[in-house]
Amino acid sequence: MLVDRVMRVIKLDKTVYAEVEHDETAMTQAAIVVAIVAILAGLGGGINTAIQGGGFGAMILSLVVLALVSFVNWIVWAAITYFVGTKAFGGEADLGEMLRVIGFAYAPQILSIFSFIPCLGALISLAGSLMSIYTSFLAIKEGLDLDTNKTIATVVIGWLITFVLGSVIALVTGVGGFGFAALSGAFSG
Repeated sequence: MLVDRVMRVIKLDKTVYAEVEHDETAMTQAAIVVAIVAILAGLGGGINTAIQGGGFGAMILSLVVLALVSFVNWIVWAAITYFVGTKAFGGEADLGEMLRVIGFAYAPQILSIFSFIPCLGALISLAGSLMSIYTSFLAIKEGLDLDTNKTIATVVIGWLITFVLGSVIALVTGVGGFGFAALSGAFSG
Protein backbone atom coordinates (compact mmCIF):
# COMPACT_ATOMS: atom_id res chain seq x y z
CA MET A 1 0.00 0.00 0.00
CA LEU A 2 2.91 2.39 0.75
CA VAL A 3 4.47 1.99 -2.69
CA ASP A 4 1.05 2.38 -4.33
CA ARG A 5 0.43 5.63 -2.45
CA VAL A 6 3.89 7.00 -3.29
CA MET A 7 3.36 6.19 -6.96
CA ARG A 8 -0.01 7.94 -6.85
CA VAL A 9 1.65 11.04 -5.35
CA ILE A 10 4.26 11.00 -8.11
CA LYS A 11 1.47 10.61 -10.70
CA LEU A 12 -0.17 13.69 -9.11
CA ASP A 13 -3.28 11.72 -8.10
CA LYS A 14 -5.04 14.14 -5.73
CA THR A 15 -7.26 11.43 -4.24
CA VAL A 16 -4.34 9.92 -2.33
CA TYR A 17 -4.33 12.87 0.07
CA ALA A 18 -7.95 12.41 1.15
CA GLU A 19 -7.21 8.74 1.69
CA VAL A 20 -4.08 9.41 3.75
CA GLU A 21 -5.72 12.27 5.66
CA HIS A 22 -8.41 9.97 7.02
CA ASP A 23 -6.21 6.89 7.54
CA GLU A 24 -4.69 7.31 11.00
CA THR A 25 -2.54 4.24 10.43
CA ALA A 26 -0.81 6.08 7.55
CA MET A 27 1.34 8.11 9.98
CA THR A 28 3.99 5.39 9.95
CA GLN A 29 3.90 5.32 6.15
CA ALA A 30 4.27 9.11 5.98
CA ALA A 31 7.25 8.92 8.34
CA ILE A 32 8.77 6.18 6.17
CA VAL A 33 8.39 8.37 3.07
CA VAL A 34 10.14 11.24 4.87
CA ALA A 35 12.83 8.86 6.17
CA ILE A 36 13.51 7.52 2.68
CA VAL A 37 13.71 11.06 1.30
CA ALA A 38 15.95 12.09 4.21
CA ILE A 39 18.31 9.16 3.71
CA LEU A 40 18.48 9.63 -0.06
CA ALA A 41 19.04 13.39 0.30
CA GLY A 42 21.74 12.63 2.84
CA LEU A 43 23.37 10.07 0.56
CA GLY A 44 23.26 12.44 -2.41
CA GLY A 45 24.76 15.24 -0.32
CA GLY A 46 27.33 12.91 1.19
CA ILE A 47 28.42 11.62 -2.22
CA ASN A 48 28.59 15.21 -3.47
CA THR A 49 30.77 16.16 -0.49
CA ALA A 50 33.08 13.22 -1.18
CA ILE A 51 33.32 14.09 -4.89
CA GLN A 52 34.27 17.66 -3.99
CA GLY A 53 37.18 16.36 -1.96
CA GLY A 54 35.66 16.23 1.48
CA GLY A 55 36.92 13.48 3.71
CA PHE A 56 34.91 10.59 5.05
CA GLY A 57 33.95 12.56 8.17
CA ALA A 58 32.59 15.43 6.08
CA MET A 59 30.63 12.97 3.96
CA ILE A 60 29.05 11.35 7.03
CA LEU A 61 28.33 14.76 8.59
CA SER A 62 26.64 15.87 5.39
CA LEU A 63 24.56 12.69 5.30
CA VAL A 64 23.45 13.05 8.92
CA VAL A 65 22.72 16.78 8.72
CA LEU A 66 20.68 16.49 5.51
CA ALA A 67 18.75 13.52 6.90
CA LEU A 68 17.94 15.33 10.16
CA VAL A 69 16.99 18.54 8.35
CA SER A 70 14.48 16.61 6.22
CA PHE A 71 12.71 15.26 9.32
CA VAL A 72 12.72 18.59 11.14
CA ASN A 73 11.42 20.36 8.02
CA TRP A 74 8.55 17.87 7.73
CA ILE A 75 7.39 18.48 11.29
CA VAL A 76 7.89 22.25 11.19
CA TRP A 77 6.21 22.66 7.79
CA ALA A 78 3.22 20.54 8.85
CA ALA A 79 2.84 22.48 12.12
CA ILE A 80 3.14 25.89 10.47
CA THR A 81 0.71 25.11 7.65
CA TYR A 82 -1.69 23.56 10.16
CA PHE A 83 -1.55 26.68 12.32
CA VAL A 84 -1.83 29.17 9.44
CA GLY A 85 -4.50 27.19 7.59
CA THR A 86 -6.73 26.59 10.59
CA LYS A 87 -6.29 29.89 12.45
CA ALA A 88 -6.13 32.35 9.54
CA PHE A 89 -8.27 30.62 6.91
CA GLY A 90 -10.67 28.36 8.80
CA GLY A 91 -9.19 25.10 7.57
CA GLU A 92 -10.35 21.89 9.17
CA ALA A 93 -7.66 19.43 10.18
CA ASP A 94 -5.60 18.23 13.07
CA LEU A 95 -1.82 18.13 13.21
CA GLY A 96 -1.76 14.37 12.58
CA GLU A 97 -3.66 14.81 9.33
CA MET A 98 -1.24 17.51 8.21
CA LEU A 99 1.78 15.36 9.09
CA ARG A 100 0.36 12.47 7.05
CA VAL A 101 -0.53 14.42 3.91
CA ILE A 102 2.65 16.50 3.90
CA GLY A 103 4.78 13.43 4.62
CA PHE A 104 3.46 11.82 1.45
CA ALA A 105 3.91 15.08 -0.46
CA TYR A 106 7.66 14.69 0.14
CA ALA A 107 7.77 11.68 -2.22
CA PRO A 108 9.06 13.54 -5.33
CA GLN A 109 12.10 14.64 -3.34
CA ILE A 110 13.33 11.08 -3.72
CA LEU A 111 15.00 12.49 -6.84
CA SER A 112 17.48 14.32 -4.57
CA ILE A 113 19.61 11.16 -4.52
CA PHE A 114 20.84 12.22 -7.97
CA SER A 115 22.15 15.59 -6.73
CA PHE A 116 25.76 14.41 -6.94
CA ILE A 117 25.68 13.97 -10.75
CA PRO A 118 27.48 16.95 -12.30
CA CYS A 119 25.11 19.48 -13.94
CA LEU A 120 22.28 17.03 -14.58
CA GLY A 121 21.96 16.05 -10.91
CA ALA A 122 21.10 19.58 -9.87
CA LEU A 123 18.36 19.71 -12.51
CA ILE A 124 16.92 16.35 -11.48
CA SER A 125 16.98 17.37 -7.82
CA LEU A 126 15.37 20.71 -8.69
CA ALA A 127 12.63 18.91 -10.64
CA GLY A 128 11.90 16.77 -7.58
CA SER A 129 11.80 19.85 -5.36
CA LEU A 130 9.47 21.74 -7.71
CA MET A 131 7.22 18.73 -8.03
CA SER A 132 7.21 18.45 -4.23
CA ILE A 133 6.08 22.08 -3.95
CA TYR A 134 3.08 21.21 -6.11
CA THR A 135 2.34 17.97 -4.23
CA SER A 136 2.58 19.95 -0.96
CA PHE A 137 0.03 22.40 -2.35
CA LEU A 138 -2.29 19.48 -3.17
CA ALA A 139 -1.71 17.96 0.28
CA ILE A 140 -2.36 21.22 2.12
CA LYS A 141 -5.48 21.93 0.07
CA GLU A 142 -6.91 18.50 0.81
CA GLY A 143 -5.63 18.26 4.37
CA LEU A 144 -7.14 21.59 5.41
CA ASP A 145 -10.18 21.44 3.11
CA LEU A 146 -9.42 24.90 1.70
CA ASP A 147 -10.17 26.48 -1.66
CA THR A 148 -7.32 27.28 -4.04
CA ASN A 149 -6.84 30.91 -2.99
CA LYS A 150 -6.76 30.10 0.73
CA THR A 151 -4.37 27.24 0.04
CA ILE A 152 -2.02 29.54 -1.88
CA ALA A 153 -2.18 32.08 0.95
CA THR A 154 -1.48 29.34 3.51
CA VAL A 155 1.53 28.13 1.53
CA VAL A 156 2.95 31.64 0.99
CA ILE A 157 2.45 32.75 4.61
CA GLY A 158 3.72 29.39 5.86
CA TRP A 159 6.80 29.65 3.65
CA LEU A 160 7.52 33.20 4.88
CA ILE A 161 7.23 32.09 8.52
CA THR A 162 9.45 29.08 7.82
CA PHE A 163 12.01 31.24 6.01
CA VAL A 164 12.17 33.82 8.81
CA LEU A 165 12.32 31.12 11.50
CA GLY A 166 15.08 29.27 9.64
CA SER A 167 17.03 32.48 9.08
CA VAL A 168 16.84 33.42 12.75
CA ILE A 169 17.94 29.94 13.81
CA ALA A 170 20.82 30.00 11.30
CA LEU A 171 21.85 33.46 12.48
CA VAL A 172 21.70 32.55 16.16
CA THR A 173 23.45 29.20 15.80
CA GLY A 174 25.84 30.20 13.02
CA VAL A 175 24.86 27.08 11.12
CA GLY A 176 24.01 28.70 7.83
CA GLY A 177 26.03 28.10 4.69
CA PHE A 178 29.26 29.26 6.30
CA GLY A 179 28.56 27.45 9.55
CA PHE A 180 27.88 24.18 7.77
CA ALA A 181 31.02 24.63 5.64
CA ALA A 182 33.04 25.19 8.80
CA LEU A 183 31.57 22.09 10.42
CA SER A 184 32.23 20.05 7.29
CA GLY A 185 35.78 21.37 7.09
CA ALA A 186 36.42 20.35 10.67
CA PHE A 187 35.76 16.72 9.77
CA SER A 188 37.54 16.54 6.41
CA GLY A 189 40.87 14.96 6.19
